[in-house]
Amino acid sequence: MTPTSTDDEFGEFVASRTQRLRQFAYICCGDWYRAEDVVQTALVRLYLVWGRPKHAVDAYVRRIIVNLLITERKRLRFSRERVSDELPEPPGPDTAAMATDRVTVVGAMLRLPARQRAAIALRYWEDLPVEQAAHVLGCSTGAVKNLTMRGIQGLRAHLSESDLADIEGVTR
Repeated sequence: MTPTSTDDEFGEFVASRTQRLRQFAYICCGDWYRAEDVVQTALVRLYLVWGRPKHAVDAYVRRIIVNLLITERKRLRFSRERVSDELPEPPGPDTAAMATDRVTVVGAMLRLPARQRAAIALRYWEDLPVEQAAHVLGCSTGAVKNLTMRGIQGLRAHLSESDLADIEGVTR
C-alpha cells in the first residue's frame, strides 16, 4: 500500500505538533510517560478522522487529550492503583533543565482538579482565547472563566508568598 498525500499531510502534522502536544499533555497530567501515551492515543484517534474538514485540527486534538486524561482519571479512582506524590522512576528528559519556578508551578497545578488544570493549561500555556478553550473543553465560555478563576485561586492557595514573588508573570 503506497502512502497518499493525506498520509503525508498527517505525517507533517504529527512531525510539527507532537512536541507541543506532549508538553501540553504534561502540563495537564504531570507525567511525561502518561503524556506521551495520551498524545499517541490522541493522534491515532485523529488519524481515524483525518479526511474530514480540517479547520480546527489543533483544538480537536487538544480536546481529545483533555478528554482522555479526564476519562483516565475517573477510571483511576476505581482501580487499585493509587496516585502518589513521589514518582517511582526518574522524571522525563526535560525535567532536569526546568527552572525552579516552573517546577513549583507544575507541582501546584497537579494538586488542582483535572478540568481546572486543563483550563489553565489551555488559557495560559497554549494561550488560547476563552472561546477556543471552551470549544476544547466542551463547555461554555462562562465555565472556562469559572474554571480558570478557581484554578488560579487553587494555585495561590498551594503556592507560598515567596513562591508567588519569585514567579514572573503571576498577577495578584
